[in-house]
Amino acid sequence: MPVPTIDWVGDIDGHARLIDQTRLPTERVFLDCHDAETMWEAIKVLRVRGAPAIGVAAAMGVVLGIQDSDAASGATLAQAVDRCADYLATSRPTAVNLFWALDRMRRAAHQDLALSPAELKQRLLEEARAILAEDKAVCRRIGQNGAGLIADGATVLTHCNAGGLATADYGTALAVVYAAHQQGKRVQVVADETRPLLQGARLTAWELMESGIDVTLICDNTAAVVMQQGRIDLVIVGADRIAANGDTANKIGTYGVAVLAAEHGVPFYVAAPLSTFDLTLASGDAIPIEERSADEVTCGFGVRTAPEGVQVYSPAFDVTPARCIAGVITEHGIVAPPSRQAIADHFAEAER
Repeated sequence: MPVPTIDWVGDIDGHARLIDQTRLPTERVFLDCHDAETMWEAIKVLRVRGAPAIGVAAAMGVVLGIQDSDAASGATLAQAVDRCADYLATSRPTAVNLFWALDRMRRAAHQDLALSPAELKQRLLEEARAILAEDKAVCRRIGQNGAGLIADGATVLTHCNAGGLATADYGTALAVVYAAHQQGKRVQVVADETRPLLQGARLTAWELMESGIDVTLICDNTAAVVMQQGRIDLVIVGADRIAANGDTANKIGTYGVAVLAAEHGVPFYVAAPLSTFDLTLASGDAIPIEERSADEVTCGFGVRTAPEGVQVYSPAFDVTPARCIAGVITEHGIVAPPSRQAIADHFAEAER
């Protein structure tokens, strides 16, 4: 990715800087976040989005939230960290990386309460930077592990944006495409526009063109036709939360793409880091699904396209059953096909 999605500028008295994804593709604007409230708003309104990127943003948000604290002890500052993490956790409910990163920051805060407030603030910044660096490395391993699924000349369909803009800088689903491209394979991508906020049209198409990869944009309701015509070799999408049995929550519309892929014999893959798994949830039935504002459907991007007062149902995510998924590509390998036992074994191997 030529543009870093999110980074930290300066030292403990510095700030987070992220690309404002609500302004793409027509404007490349960076937002400097100097407090937790600005970061909360950035996550809530999708200035920063994508499960891994949200996790990085949340970690940096904790640092911003306690930056100016005058706590007299490390123990008191750790309590402030808990309050800030609780606040940031209210920004979005579905992407588990948000809560995973906040839990890491809580653990870092409580690990050594004998630290002075200044020392603890530095420790928290180091943890946030570690989450950022780890995400970059993890995404590259996901790409390497999945690249073998893409044959030379293959066409990949993807939904929403699971590229560099959704992570620290390289992506999950698109990491597989980038890695195959770097291996010299001729890869084409078909990108769903992804209603109602058009992450595929605004973000995926933009970053693939920036990276010199052949991309064709289609309307969401064109996916069935291109599969019927035999133009799609495989589907790769990202994930916001994966249950213990492999059921996967991703951007609304993903489940429909998975059903179409099954009907047309097209393998459907999910690419996600281990941090996106929520092994506390037995199945996708327990995944909390965020509902978005009606205005995003009826008056998207400031243009009214539906009658005022019409009732709207706008879930941000849906859940694809594990039975529809050929494999989940992680930084440790590929779980194929995903099942409760296969995922448990995958985690056991990764921990060795």
